[in-house]
Amino acid sequence: MATFALATIEAGGRPVPCLERDGRYYRLQKDLMALLSEGAPLDGLAGGEEVKADRVLTPLQYPGKVLCAGANYYDHIKEMGVPDLRKEAQRLFFFFKPPRNALVGPGRTVRYPADTKMFDWEVELAAVIGKRSRRLTMDNALDAVAAYTIGIDLSARDLNRAPETFYKLDWVAGKAQDTCCPLGPRLVPAKFIRDPQDLALKLSVNGEVKQDARTSGMIFDIREQLVTLSAIMTLDPGDIVLTGTPAGVGMPKGTFLKVGDRVDAEIESIGKLSVEIGESA
Repeated sequence: MATFALATIEAGGRPVPCLERDGRYYRLQKDLMALLSEGAPLDGLAGGEEVKADRVLTPLQYPGKVLCAGANYYDHIKEMGVPDLRKEAQRLFFFFKPPRNALVGPGRTVRYPADTKMFDWEVELAAVIGKRSRRLTMDNALDAVAAYTIGIDLSARDLNRAPETFYKLDWVAGKAQDTCCPLGPRLVPAKFIRDPQDLALKLSVNGEVKQDARTSGMIFDIREQLVTLSAIMTLDPGDIVLTGTPAGVGMPKGTFLKVGDRVDAEIESIGKLSVEIGESA
């Protein structure tokens, strides 16, 4: 169980990196991206003076990459109508979200995309890379993870479709809208997570549970994801990998988010990330 976590709060109009313990915040001398870049052992940090939070921000200000695994839970591909559910019939694939524009923290932070009518939710365990990594193996992949946090992958499902084109999909329009990736509210050092491959995760909309599963339901586990990504590109400290979502998204039932909705995403050993959907920017 975590004895502390790491967060970034706003105090006096400025972001302040902090160690979080028992709901209180203690100032760190360097921001979390700098600590990750230096390879500092996150589980050994000590905070300074206590700081009062005006509000909680997304913890990483800002990573170079946000990489998201698509269709990576067995129950999710079943609800989306995939006919062959065998692992060998699936392909592990990823898409990007733009960090500075997409990442937001808890609160009234999400803006409803202006052109969508099908705004959907997905709770995801997010792995934070702690060291520069290339060509990881199944044996050392998890050594590259410094911390875990909660991600909400918000998708404009109708904008994701492009049936009139050869490629049929538009990942940028569907997945890269501003404020479409709430992340936080804290980073829990990896050493405090007993088994990231067996955590409960849940998402509710206006108090109604929509997703309720465990990370053990992934098709490709976290190690496999990091091995695949690091064979494609170098993973840098602070990069974020969203590892997929379980069943319970809105698309199969035709139920979507609207302005004013509250989304609560919870992951065992990490906490709860709550956001509200606001008007279009």
